[in-house]
Amino acid sequence: MSDSHLGIPNYHKSLEREKILVKWLDDIKSSAQEIYLLGDIFDFWFEYKHVVPRGYVRLFGKLAELSDSGISINYFIGNHDMWIKNYFEEQLALIIYKEPILCKYNEKIFFIGHGDGLGNGDLGYKFIKKIFSNKILQWLFSWIHPSIAFRIALFFSRRSRLARGDSDMEFKGCDNERLFRFAKEIAEKVTVNYFVFGHRHLPLEMPVKNQIIYYNIGDWFNHFTYLVFDGENMELKKYI
Repeated sequence: MSDSHLGIPNYHKSLEREKILVKWLDDIKSSAQEIYLLGDIFDFWFEYKHVVPRGYVRLFGKLAELSDSGISINYFIGNHDMWIKNYFEEQLALIIYKEPILCKYNEKIFFIGHGDGLGNGDLGYKFIKKIFSNKILQWLFSWIHPSIAFRIALFFSRRSRLARGDSDMEFKGCDNERLFRFAKEIAEKVTVNYFVFGHRHLPLEMPVKNQIIYYNIGDWFNHFTYLVFDGENMELKKYI
């Protein structure tokens, strides 16, 4: 699953979605062998050395419980939570990925990632990402008191298109879906059975070529969808 953007549009609606996410994790804990969280679980996350941002204790407790039980939990850093460092690894035993990966299950090859910044175009975002990823700027930001830093971040988050409810939820057509175009390009170079991304917020299942399938798993802001691989088949499901 991906893109729950906890923190927006306000505390109460965010808490409501967090409780749904925790219930889903509790429901799947008896059958899940491995869980992939494909980024933007939080609408803003900045990790301080000695301070844990307020909130999300239900989610953190459930993730710790699942990882302690032996379930492998993979967390892909997205464009809203790119300031994750080592807290999730040390305290929750999550496996953190900063870039997409190739992995194999039952002879099926998966290309998995959050999806931001992949493929051609979107130069404005790629430029901003370089700025936000700059270690010096991150160090300077870390000196801002957390109360002030998070107040600034949430001020802008809660005025985003997603928080206002007018984000783009329409299918743009194959030629205009950037991640689908990227999947087609990669499929010409690398052997892959399934492409799996978040970021787009729209549940999609689209054939690439020769039984290669592209999935976008939607979000937990509007759709509450997730993707399951049972060892043989992939299925895009809706929780609520």
